[in-house]
Amino acid sequence: MRTLAIILGVLIVLTVLLDAFETIVLPRKVQRSFRLTSWFYRHTWIPWVQLSRWIKVNSWRESFLGYFGPFSLILLLIFWALGLIFAFALLQFGLGEHVRLGNEPITFGILVYHSGETFFTLGYGDITPVTPLARILAVMEGGMGFAFLGVVVGYLPVIYSSFSTRELEISLLDSRAGSPPSAGELLSRLGCCPDPIVLDNIFRDWERWSADLLASHISYPVLCFFRSQHSNQSWLGALTTMLDVTSVVLAGVDGIQKEQAKLTFAMARHAAVDLAQVVNAEYDPHAPDRLPPEQLEKLRQTLIAAGLRPKQDDEADKKLLKMRSLYEPYCEALARRLLLTLPPWLHDEKRKDNWQGGPWDRAILAKGLGEGVHVVDDHF
Repeated sequence: MRTLAIILGVLIVLTVLLDAFETIVLPRKVQRSFRLTSWFYRHTWIPWVQLSRWIKVNSWRESFLGYFGPFSLILLLIFWALGLIFAFALLQFGLGEHVRLGNEPITFGILVYHSGETFFTLGYGDITPVTPLARILAVMEGGMGFAFLGVVVGYLPVIYSSFSTRELEISLLDSRAGSPPSAGELLSRLGCCPDPIVLDNIFRDWERWSADLLASHISYPVLCFFRSQHSNQSWLGALTTMLDVTSVVLAGVDGIQKEQAKLTFAMARHAAVDLAQVVNAEYDPHAPDRLPPEQLEKLRQTLIAAGLRPKQDDEADKKLLKMRSLYEPYCEALARRLLLTLPPWLHDEKRKDNWQGGPWDRAILAKGLGEGVHVVDDHF
C-alpha cells in the first residue's frame, strides 16, 4: 500500500510540474495527446457553456461567459496546488513518520492537512516529521509553496498585459470598421481615401497585431477564453474582419494596392489556423455560407456607392471564394468552440459605433427637448 502511494505521489508531482512548466514557461504548443491543462479546460469550459444556455438575455449570457477566462485561470492555479498537496501527502504516507501533539494517531487525512500547511508555509508545529526522508519532503514542499506564490505573482501580470495589448487594436477598429466590425464598413470608410498609404498602414498594424496574437495565445492559451470589454467586439471578430477585408482587396479592387494586404492576410490566416488547433476546434463541413451570392452583390454595390471599384467578373468571384476557403472554416470552428459570433460581411442596417453611444444620451436629448425622461442604455 505504501509503495503504491509513493509511486502515485511521484507521478502526480511530475505531472503537475511538467504541466505547469509547459503552460507558463514553455512558449509553444505541446503536441502530446494528454495534458493536464487541456483536460482541465475541456472539463470546465463545456459545463460552463451548458450553464450559459439557460441564460436567455444575451447581454447577461455574454457577461457570464466573460467570467470564465479569469475565473478558470484562478481555478487552474488552485487545481495545481491541490494536486501537489495531495501528492506530497501520498509521499509522506509512504516514506515518512510523524509525531502529532498529544500522541494522537496519524491518518492519511491528517497527512493531507500537514501537506497543506507545509505547502503554504504555515508551520503550526502540531505535526512534526521525524525521519530524514519526511523532513526532506517537508522542505521540498515548502520550497514549492514559495515557488507557487512566485508563479501567481509573476504569471497574472503577464496574462493581463497580453490581454491589454490585444484589446488596444480592437478598440481602435471601432471607428474604422463599426461595432461590430465588418469588411464592408471598413472599406467604405477607408478604401476610397486619396492617400493609399493610409490603408497600407492599417494593414501593416494588423499584420503585427496578428503576429502578436499568435505568439501570446500560443504561449498562454487561456487568453483565447478572455472576452473583449464590449459584447459586440472580440479578438476573433477583429481577426475575421481583417481576413475579409484583405480577401476583397486581393480579389481585386481598382486603386488599392495588394502587396501589404497579401502580407496581412498571410499572417492573419496563420493565426486563425494555429489558434483553432490550440483550442481543439473541430471542422464542420456543413457550416452555413457567410457570403451567399446575393450578399456578395449587395457588398459590391455598397462599395461602389462609397466610391470604390471592385472587380465584378468570374475570375474575381473565384479568387474571393478561394481566399475565403483558406480561413473561414477555421474561424467558424473557433466561433463554435468559444461561443463567439463572427462578424457579418455587411450590416443590414446602419448601426452606431461604440464611441457614438453613451448611457446618458437619450436623457440628454430629452432634456434638450424639454422632456423629463431618464433612460439609461447598456453601453457595454
